[in-house]
Amino acid sequence: MNKQELIDFEEDIKDLFLDGKIRAPIHLSRGNEEPLIEIFKGIQPEDWVFSTHRSHYHALLHGIDPEWLRQEILAGRSMHIFSRKHRFLSSSIVGGCLPIALGVATAIKRKGTKRHVWCFVGDMAAETGVFHECTKYAARYNLPVSFVVEDNGLSTNSPTQLVWGRGKGNPHITRYKYKRSFPHIGAGKFVVFK
Repeated sequence: MNKQELIDFEEDIKDLFLDGKIRAPIHLSRGNEEPLIEIFKGIQPEDWVFSTHRSHYHALLHGIDPEWLRQEILAGRSMHIFSRKHRFLSSSIVGGCLPIALGVATAIKRKGTKRHVWCFVGDMAAETGVFHECTKYAARYNLPVSFVVEDNGLSTNSPTQLVWGRGKGNPHITRYKYKRSFPHIGAGKFVVFK
């Protein structure tokens, strides 16, 4: 998928939400298309991708059919996308996928396969204990996992640096910055369901 296709998909989801057709929370992406497209050039179809509550772009870039994804979102599963076929899992729990991704990477290493795990988190999750425990463990045991921090400078709606401060960094972590165009949740307007 290209940048415009990603944007168009999210605009469609936004319109469905504003029309009251999605009766569950949604978390939209915007502004991070180019870094994600570049990162996904290195992600193979047989790799595992673990995502956050803001998972639509990750799913699309990992090859999940846009219409199937749209139906999952319409059914209220925007934050809980799972496809065994595509080795894709998302979670609405902040940092919830981290230990699962670590376990899958451990299994891959033990089995000696050539697959890799990619785990996406926001900058808030990257400041939590579970993130640091998982990244340290992965580095210590040289596991086939890459952690990608999507840094929009906000922990939900609070400035991340103000709330959490910043660590010294880790060579196993990729971090990119972007400015979000949608609010933390929803599409910027309240929807009245009838």
